[in-house]
Amino acid sequence: MSNATVAYPQVFPQFNTQAKPLPMLYALTSEGKSRELLKLAAQFAVKRILDYIVAGLGVLLLGPLMLGIALLIRLDSRGHVLFRQQRLGLGGKPFRLWKFRTMVVDAEDRLGGLEHLNESRGGVLFKIRHDPRVTRIGRLLRRTSLDELPQLFNVLQGHMSLVGPRPLPLRDCERLQEIDRQQFQGRHSVLPGLTGPWQVGGRSETGSDHMIKLDLEYIDTWSLWRDLQLIGRTIIIVASCRGAC
Repeated sequence: MSNATVAYPQVFPQFNTQAKPLPMLYALTSEGKSRELLKLAAQFAVKRILDYIVAGLGVLLLGPLMLGIALLIRLDSRGHVLFRQQRLGLGGKPFRLWKFRTMVVDAEDRLGGLEHLNESRGGVLFKIRHDPRVTRIGRLLRRTSLDELPQLFNVLQGHMSLVGPRPLPLRDCERLQEIDRQQFQGRHSVLPGLTGPWQVGGRSETGSDHMIKLDLEYIDTWSLWRDLQLIGRTIIIVASCRGAC
């Protein structure tokens, strides 16, 4: 993809997620005084502590691997090693997401000419199994999900969590907002994650409708135990390279 941050019009105003608090946020409001809600609040606090601990250890332990990947990208194709793109986080607040670059530098400019090849059901996501913009090393990184490793820094910055709905490109956000604004806001009522129910529920093999359903079910039934299960299942799926595109 392009080595520069893509500029988009500000069509996604930040919205108030307190009107109808979801479980993990509701536990932190003055209304959440029951034993069950206090339990959820404690679990959420542990979740955030684990986010920082695991992300910090990940950066330290995987640092040599990330340096090696950066070298391979530099040798494979021209352009920056890291790809930066604006995504929407908690409450629709924009943040800059980091990934290893897996596409050619003019990938964003070529997107319009490839829309007719979109294989994703529902029209929100954009997926092509054999995307011509992907570089040689980029195919390996995508198949193993190693291109996502720089997002450990997004977790340390507080923009993301280890587990949550995946932050979508602004192109996809715009289309989801046009189809169902309530679902759009629901997905952004929690921190986006490095992994989530969509990753273990099919990833690139599922359409946008199924992705949204999985994300909203995750938010409404959240627990720390479920996060741990999703992390474990993600490791298995990534190791098997299943569902990657």
